[in-house]
Amino acid sequence: MTKLKNLSQSNNFYRVIALLILMFSLAVTLLPNYESTYDIEDNSFLLFIEDFSIDGNKLSMTLDDNEKLIGTYYIKSEEEKEWLKNNLKFGQRLSVNGTLRIPSNNTVPNLFNYKRYLYFQKIYFILDIDNFEIINEYNNVFYKIKNWAYDHANNIVDNEYVYAYILGNTSALDQDVMNSYRTNGISHLFALSGLHVGIFSLILMKILKSLKVKDVFSYLFVFVVLLIFAFITGFSPSMLRAVLLFLLLGFNKIYNLNIKTINILYMVFIIVVLFNPFIIFQVGFLLSFIVTFFLILSSNLLQNKSYLSSLFLVSTVSFLSSIGFSIYFFGSINPIGIVLNLFFVPFVSFIVFPLTLIVYILPFLSSVLSCLTDLLETLSIFFNRFSFTIYFPKISILSVIVYYIFLMLFFKTRKIFSIVLLSVILVFWKVKPYFRSETLIYFIDVGQGDACLISTPYNSKTILIDTGGKISYKKEEWMEKKQNYKISIDTLIPFMRSLGINKLDYIFLTHGDYDHMGEAIDLVENFKVKKVIFNCGDFNKLEQSLIRVLDKKSIPYYSCIKELNIEGNKLYFLNNEDYGNENDNSSVIYTVLDNIKFLFMGDAGVVVEEELIRKYDLQDIDVLKVGHHGSKTSSSKNFIDETNPKYSIVSVGKNNRYGHPNDSVLDILDNSKVYRTDEDGSIMFKIKNNKLEIGTCPQ
Repeated sequence: MTKLKNLSQSNNFYRVIALLILMFSLAVTLLPNYESTYDIEDNSFLLFIEDFSIDGNKLSMTLDDNEKLIGTYYIKSEEEKEWLKNNLKFGQRLSVNGTLRIPSNNTVPNLFNYKRYLYFQKIYFILDIDNFEIINEYNNVFYKIKNWAYDHANNIVDNEYVYAYILGNTSALDQDVMNSYRTNGISHLFALSGLHVGIFSLILMKILKSLKVKDVFSYLFVFVVLLIFAFITGFSPSMLRAVLLFLLLGFNKIYNLNIKTINILYMVFIIVVLFNPFIIFQVGFLLSFIVTFFLILSSNLLQNKSYLSSLFLVSTVSFLSSIGFSIYFFGSINPIGIVLNLFFVPFVSFIVFPLTLIVYILPFLSSVLSCLTDLLETLSIFFNRFSFTIYFPKISILSVIVYYIFLMLFFKTRKIFSIVLLSVILVFWKVKPYFRSETLIYFIDVGQGDACLISTPYNSKTILIDTGGKISYKKEEWMEKKQNYKISIDTLIPFMRSLGINKLDYIFLTHGDYDHMGEAIDLVENFKVKKVIFNCGDFNKLEQSLIRVLDKKSIPYYSCIKELNIEGNKLYFLNNEDYGNENDNSSVIYTVLDNIKFLFMGDAGVVVEEELIRKYDLQDIDVLKVGHHGSKTSSSKNFIDETNPKYSIVSVGKNNRYGHPNDSVLDILDNSKVYRTDEDGSIMFKIKNNKLEIGTCPQ
């Protein structure tokens, strides 16, 4: 018995078991090649609704039977939408007809991979729904409670924060406000987690204690309530961790087991991961556990401290413990969040969140809640102006593990040496791109448009040739869920920052068509740009709109130039004629980078091509950015025979309505290795010591 008690007190025992479970989960999830129980040809299904939402004319459903499917259905009329709102319920069984398709990988490096995200939720197919029929109603008591909770919120309570805190649904919150919460480092307050579970359980325990209910029954009752709460909100990893931790801590207290809190956290980890090995790849799970782990590890620091001191220490520890995964998954941190949390944590925890619980029961107090949340949003947007966000390039998971090893060492030893090592790691992550000796050229997949990024060695100079301007015709689902998706904000800027690029020395706009410069205004307003170069010819309305922004921000711009010298590399602008139309007025850029010849054609047509080969020696081009997305108006046989490109890049949207690239152009390029953004995703050329390395990011 003594040995068993000693074992229960041993940190090493629980730590070893947790590590073994972690290794087991990695083996289970990464080594086998999981396959779906469905066949891609299946088109008829019997499924029940696990979750659903209606956004505009789009109905999204998480459907389940033996395997989850993400279903999308496009509503045909307002009458149908109203019917669906009134009749769809969680837990209903449906007869569904539709088409299965495999979710796509990210086609731009380092960005969100929707296919992998779904895989780690054991979802392998998207179901495009043609039609469906409700077969029978739900009879599960949990789904009845969930439906009642949602109906009550929809019909009686009209406040988006009630949705967030009671139903775990933040989609109703204003997008700009949510962005300010994220930038300020306080978005954790609006995702249900241990903080909210702790407050909710404390309120319930106080009520039960006043009713003189025995502790064991109180803990069991609160656990059941929390379990239902977690079910209603979708069993998020942070909620699951918090509910199990509450239960085990309660029994530890009631039965005087004297198990250390850190060991109870290990037990929760073991239970959760054994139940679902895939959960170790979810951001919420990782952040929730790592922050809780370090808060417990540093709990002795909080003893005999004032409330304000304790709050500051908790905020600091939470920030330090979230740094590794925040940079790995999101590429940024905001140190100001430590200070902002000193106000926002108590304001939300002790006023806003409890009031949402009260308003859910007493809806007539909704106006009071609205006043407080308006104040909350106003303050967040105000402080957002003074944010100090630090962006980092993409880092490896191994370096994240090293960071947490040294952080643990610091909390164990309190040695200043550990802090020095942590600082060195962060600085190394930040400056690593400045040690890169290669030249990078990325032809970025921006759908039906053009965008090419050039970064010289040591991240010294960066050039963007065109910005794209239209969303791909076959958008991925995560993009569709995001309101006001923009290529510049959601693709170009995050991608450049993932490479450690935080400024553009030049933007070259080959011409004024929207698919080549439509993102320029948003890019200039949200990213540091030093200079902009236009093509020859008159400025059209889109270019004039951009110029007004450039003037306002005092960014110099030039047009119809002939050459530039950048880091010892000459860039020649070969097309200086005014042909009277945007396509043929395209800037044609020729440069040699480490003895590799590049030719960027914009949308220049056959007439321009003939003029170019008459005026210049353009033989044996190594990399040709094919003109006009592979349209038959460009890339004549005479021009391709003369330039003889070794590699040809076609920047084109998947399933575009123009039929690009044209088959005749592909035939002409038969002797060249052709890369297409619709098939190969983004294409990378890495040049070092006159050697060329090519990579792609296919779907």
